[in-house]
Amino acid sequence: MKRSFTIHDLPVSERPRERLQKFGVEALSGPEVLALILGRGIAGESVMVTAQRLLSQFGSLKGIAGASLEELSLVKGIGPAKASQIKAAFELANRVEGYQELDKKPFLVKTPDQVMSLVGKRLEGKKKEYFLVILLDTRGQLIKTAEVSMGSLDSSIVHPREVFKEAISASAASVIFVHNHPSGDPKPSEDDIGLTGRLARAGEIIGIDVLDHIIIGNKKFLSLKREGLFKDSGEFQ
Repeated sequence: MKRSFTIHDLPVSERPRERLQKFGVEALSGPEVLALILGRGIAGESVMVTAQRLLSQFGSLKGIAGASLEELSLVKGIGPAKASQIKAAFELANRVEGYQELDKKPFLVKTPDQVMSLVGKRLEGKKKEYFLVILLDTRGQLIKTAEVSMGSLDSSIVHPREVFKEAISASAASVIFVHNHPSGDPKPSEDDIGLTGRLARAGEIIGIDVLDHIIIGNKKFLSLKREGLFKDSGEFQ
């Protein structure tokens, strides 16, 4: 029975880990970084071959980052476990980027453009819909960004109790909703508009202002407030 190939089966001079230690992480190629994440290949195949297959399948690291767990799992040599490792690695990078933004506190969120600069890179190119809530204090300063749901956007998934649970816990004074359209077109659907209205009414009842709902597409975004599809009582522009 053939065993799986690990990084240790490569010549020392070609091992990504040793190259990283000697030359720094910047010296590693995309396949080498992926090989370190994966750790081992499949029976009879080097992990570097598996990493290169991933890049060929999705075209780039960005393509891999935007792939779903199911799509990654279908690639030869990448099952659910390795797909989960890959998704976790890219999510960690996203969170580090988010923390870098938070290091610039106070981060005032007054316009849709500022929302885009905060979470745009996190949502662009995603193959599934993600619904985020940006929580703000009484001065409009960022408290945190919370992910409420992933998948199809409908009232059964994005429920007021889930949306405002985070806001209440963080003592937020106002919120901004953000979600992406995997199609790349940020034009809102009737469901998007209807959901925003329902959530805004729920916010009124519990005393948390809903300032806007931003929809992110491919390199562009749309503000329901700017389009006249939603009105709030705050100063969000």
